[in-house]
Amino acid sequence: MIKTRLCDLLGIEYPIIQGGMAWVSTAELAAAVSEAGALGIIAAGNLTAEEVRKEIRKAKELTQKPFGVNALLLSPFIEEVMAVIIEEGVEVVATGAGNPGKYIPGLKEKGIKIIPLVASVALAKRLERQGVDAVVAEGMESGGHIGEVTTMALVPQIAQALKIPVIAAGGIADGRGIVAALALGAQGIQMGSRFVCSVECTAHSAFKEFYLKAKDRDTVVTGYSTGHPVRILRNKLSREFERLERDGASPEELNKLGEGKLKAAAVDGDIEYGSVMAGQIVGLIEDILPVKEIIQKLTQEAGEIIKSLPQNLIKT
Repeated sequence: MIKTRLCDLLGIEYPIIQGGMAWVSTAELAAAVSEAGALGIIAAGNLTAEEVRKEIRKAKELTQKPFGVNALLLSPFIEEVMAVIIEEGVEVVATGAGNPGKYIPGLKEKGIKIIPLVASVALAKRLERQGVDAVVAEGMESGGHIGEVTTMALVPQIAQALKIPVIAAGGIADGRGIVAALALGAQGIQMGSRFVCSVECTAHSAFKEFYLKAKDRDTVVTGYSTGHPVRILRNKLSREFERLERDGASPEELNKLGEGKLKAAAVDGDIEYGSVMAGQIVGLIEDILPVKEIIQKLTQEAGEIIKSLPQNLIKT
């Protein structure tokens, strides 16, 4: 068993956190991940507060183990969502798309662990001073909204700068990724794309199958000119984004093109004109397995690699 101080902080068996993916990270997936010994995360996305409450209560029916909620700070319902998280006594709040500073005192007062996503050393240091419990250092290899620095470069710099646990994210889908993250100074990993291809994930079957067919170079980054680039799998939507950006379309036009497209892909199964967000590691995913089996395979592989490292690295 691989155990780090992140496990003690969150009350989990394995230092693995499931990524909070809008329209994908539902109560069913989060509960399955928590039941398997990692930390499941419900994605609030742009859900209303009452929709988030329903997901939280559904997860509580499925597991007695800790789970968290990913709160999107740009959501129009963020104030009400944060209130629901506190009311429902969720153990962990993961945040994205901004600085959660204004919510930290209220969350800490209720004993809720706060884990924001960061893409720079400066933001990570600022949040540590504000009292967060850990940070997710997410490299640009990840799916969805991305930063500018790779996981390999970002994680060690943030780990060196902080005293709180750092969780590596972006480009991780197997035991090798876990070992690499630990070597870079992380106390655990966050993984999203691999959990999409799980039995318990409620995403549309076409969405999952598109993942399985993807190769190493099949993701593209759209929306650079908007200031909020997004990594998705190449399809008719991505080509339309590319065309509009070449033609100098305004950020407003690009944002309009992207509206509702993630739900169209993940829920409705539109893999041609929907936004199929996926990380660059997607080409490594070859099957759909139960969450418990995914986590067992990851941790077993990581353990075997760690045991074999000395004989692989040292030649006499």
